[in-house]
Amino acid sequence: MTWHITEDAGAFRAAAHDHFAADPARNTVLLTLSEGARRRPIESARYGWWTEPGGKVTGAFLFTLPHEPALGPMPVEAARALVRALPDAAEVTGVRGERETAEAFAAELCGGSGGRAWTTTRRMRLYRLGAPTPPDPAPPGRARTASAEDIPLAVAWMRNFARDIGEDGDIDYTPNIEPRVADGRLHLWETDDGPVSMASVSPIVAGQARVSPVYTPPELRGRGYAGAVTGAVSRAALDAGAEQVLLFTDLSNPTSNALYQRLGYRPVTDHVGLTIS
Repeated sequence: MTWHITEDAGAFRAAAHDHFAADPARNTVLLTLSEGARRRPIESARYGWWTEPGGKVTGAFLFTLPHEPALGPMPVEAARALVRALPDAAEVTGVRGERETAEAFAAELCGGSGGRAWTTTRRMRLYRLGAPTPPDPAPPGRARTASAEDIPLAVAWMRNFARDIGEDGDIDYTPNIEPRVADGRLHLWETDDGPVSMASVSPIVAGQARVSPVYTPPELRGRGYAGAVTGAVSRAALDAGAEQVLLFTDLSNPTSNALYQRLGYRPVTDHVGLTIS
């Protein structure tokens, strides 16, 4: 049993293809991030897959400095072994993944690093769309696909979304937004006063697509716009051929968890984000 680590996203996807195909929902983060990296190579990236005797892949991860490693589902022993196999382990300040896996990685890293400790800073739930259920009553307005003229607004909203979830809101998100608009994957909910909410969906990879981000300015929240635009972008993903439409919620926000369940989303598994200091 061993880890294989590469800086080539294409080689990673090829090696772990059967593993991802067996459960694309639980591997959604690795699939969407590595698909983006195949389109636009990322510097300082590490991709890895864990093989059992006989060569079967039973786990995978992705690590792009300065972000935390993203762990897919894997045996606990693989999570522990990754600490020893990862060249940049000493620089890791966090990890994300399913709870048992992420905690095994963090415990191994902290146990052998002279007094480091980890804390849980995020609790998330992965949902999968079942039977789509439109909001009833629907809020005023209509959904539309974002155009090039909407990019400055979407970039500003993406910065605010990043700040809301504790990520860097001071970087230029234009390279993140432009391909979403060019591919028709960013939708807006618009009233007579203009856009009031946005939602985007990832490219379809291995039959799955993931909704993120969903953002409504604070002064416009509580009016049903987020649910309406999420429903619209979810239907668009199904119409584009997605077999599974997924999204993550923050478990500390009961409002959003209840909202997505009313739209037809059902729980798949829970994730955590751990900070290591």
